[in-house]
Amino acid sequence: MSLTFITPPLQQINSEIARQAGVELYVLRLDLMHPWVNGNKWFKLKYNLLEAKEKNFTTLLTFGGAYSNHIYATAAAGNLFGFRTIGVIRGEERLPLNLTLSFAVQQGMQLVYLNREMYRQRNTPALEEYLRQSFGEVFIIPEGGSNLNGVRGCTEIIDPAAFNHICVACGTGTTLAGIALSLHERQRAIAFPVLKNGAFLAQEIESLLTNYLASDLPSPYSSPASWELICDYHFGGYAKVNDELLLFSQQFTQEHGVPLDYVYTAKMFYGVMDLLQQGFFCRGDSLLLVHTGGLQGNVGMEEKLQRFSKI
Repeated sequence: MSLTFITPPLQQINSEIARQAGVELYVLRLDLMHPWVNGNKWFKLKYNLLEAKEKNFTTLLTFGGAYSNHIYATAAAGNLFGFRTIGVIRGEERLPLNLTLSFAVQQGMQLVYLNREMYRQRNTPALEEYLRQSFGEVFIIPEGGSNLNGVRGCTEIIDPAAFNHICVACGTGTTLAGIALSLHERQRAIAFPVLKNGAFLAQEIESLLTNYLASDLPSPYSSPASWELICDYHFGGYAKVNDELLLFSQQFTQEHGVPLDYVYTAKMFYGVMDLLQQGFFCRGDSLLLVHTGGLQGNVGMEEKLQRFSKI
């Protein structure tokens, strides 16, 4: 497995919709950084890996669902950098394993299953203590890499450039928090929650920003740039898709050569293109859309859709 990470390319999107809106549109292709550890997952993992190494941990433990991009990336990163990995999976074991979990096992990850009631306690001291008693001294990374190390890594996603707006899909808010800290005051970060009723994430993001700025971790600026959540493009909730989103994703890929994952980036890209048609952005604006990877999840999503179509 290669240790080589490439600099993510910047790709202009020559869209008629953007042209009519008078807006320049670019995509930061984090999905191309590495075959297995790419997207925002790498940025959220990198300083967790460094802390684990500095503190002489040999085992990483983290959490995720059966189709989790975070589980997939953590398993691969652990294998790359010499860690044993344990994945705590939400729900019951189902055999045969899907492609995400099969890959994780191939990378050496031990899978442990928790029922949904116990899984909801994953961030509590009681469950963390239970896991340490079960598996010994493990370095615990929260689901999605959503901690201050994750925020720190995400401050490095955007190289300061002349974009008015930086757009990103939003699951936990960690990536948005890091990006907001890396922008100057004349820039704005816009996040598109992929969860239903995602406005609650504003409080989570504020907490991440406050705690990060109160820590000793480095920050490009002393305060975050302006940011906002646009919660209208969740398509029914987390991991929910419909024919309209699938068709948009397929057409966008065909027209621009940029594959989108259905859970995150397709929803954000759809939202941006819809807002362009509504005149949400000003003529002369420049937009950077952050492609956060996660394309491996499309296989599992397509499998689920095929099963449902047969019912």
